[in-house]
Amino acid sequence: MEVVITNENLETYKNGELPLVVDLWATWCGPCKMIGPIISELAEEYDGKIVVGKCDVEENDDVAIDFGVRNIPTILFFKGGQLVDKFVGAASKDVLKEKFDALL
Repeated sequence: MEVVITNENLETYKNGELPLVVDLWATWCGPCKMIGPIISELAEEYDGKIVVGKCDVEENDDVAIDFGVRNIPTILFFKGGQLVDKFVGAASKDVLKEKFDALL
């Protein structure tokens, strides 16, 4: 299950016990709509191993600014409270699954 990431709760999730993947998106973004269902599937598959969050950059621009996000979709990967990887653009499930596996 995905969680909603906001300006206010990112630090809590980022510093949690499990690795964190954050999908930064916007409602008007076509590529974001393409990978949204893939992110949801991966959230189910990795439930209990990785926390997967969605962050609407229109409502939470501080997150985008803090991580230098200029294009969406952007997916941020955190482990131990640190940003360890960043992926920009749409991708296949296989590509994203490799990134998820690398967090474990």
